[in-house]
Amino acid sequence: MQEDAQLLALADRTLWVTALIVGPVLFSALAVGLVVGIIQAATSVNEQTLTFVPKLAVIALVFVILGGTMMALLGDFLLEIFAQIAQVSA
Repeated sequence: MQEDAQLLALADRTLWVTALIVGPVLFSALAVGLVVGIIQAATSVNEQTLTFVPKLAVIALVFVILGGTMMALLGDFLLEIFAQIAQVSA
């Protein structure tokens, strides 16, 4: 029964870490897409690259600014998982 609780706690932590890593990228792309969509609706310019290029630039900027933090969070999580695997197999 304790193993089930540990597995559920690990699944919960995995989803939380995933949300923390992916959240800034998704929200920035969503915000840029919304702004560009409003501009396109106001100006009647329907060019597909007009939405793609700003999203790509903002996502690259988010990775430059927050990439180190994202990798540190992922690395800490991996170390935690490996420690738990070592405890179970020992």
